[in-house]
Amino acid sequence: MDDELELTPPAFQAIVLMCDAVQVSDGKLFILGGGLSVVGPAPQPISIAARIAVPWDQANIRHSWKVELRDEDGQPVTLNGKLVALNGQFEAGRPTGLAPGSPLWVPLGINFGTIQLAGGRRYTWRLFVNDDSNDTWQAAFTVRGAPTG
Repeated sequence: MDDELELTPPAFQAIVLMCDAVQVSDGKLFILGGGLSVVGPAPQPISIAARIAVPWDQANIRHSWKVELRDEDGQPVTLNGKLVALNGQFEAGRPTGLAPGSPLWVPLGINFGTIQLAGGRRYTWRLFVNDDSNDTWQAAFTVRGAPTG
């Protein structure tokens, strides 16, 4: 009989939202046009707002993030031969007075500018933290087809 207790470290959590524009200031997200889910057919600015919860035991460690655009089949999108993605790093510190075990929230704001995407299709922005992702770490949207007639 196996009496060993297997512990799983707390996982990262995240909230991802597509919007018209986003800014990060003083640890907060300032979002314009949040919850955007239908765009086009003309190109328009697209931004991603994300809030990443870093587990307490992962504080003061450098972590990587990536936001990648995927098509309706889950395949990475390329434009002009380049992957539509952006990546970077973050490190969350433990603020003085915060209760031990509290998640450490890291805001992330990405403004992509205008992106020309095929109309009549569905796309998803997917967030990865340390090369891991979760089905809830995404923001899906549809690009309207060109008007007919």
